[in-house]
Amino acid sequence: MSLSEEQVRNVARLARLGLDDDQIAEYAGELSNILDVVASLEQADTTDVEPMAHPLDLAARLRADEAVAVQSREDFQAIAPAVAEGVYLVPKVIE
Repeated sequence: MSLSEEQVRNVARLARLGLDDDQIAEYAGELSNILDVVASLEQADTTDVEPMAHPLDLAARLRADEAVAVQSREDFQAIAPAVAEGVYLVPKVIE
């Protein structure tokens, strides 16, 4: 599939890319080559190929969905560098 320079200009405009005329011609050729590869992949016979989400047959190792004890806010604030009236104090970053 061949892309015209006008199509590449339109895509560049939509992507807000500032391309000069030399780059437009170069990208037209490169994008056309990419679309040719995609077109050749579309012709591959995948009739007996089962769709998959991942190439390895692994199950996710997740922990059991059970309630666990959570540390209290006081535990976390005890190790914080600066706390006042139940909130964390942080350095000012915006003046």
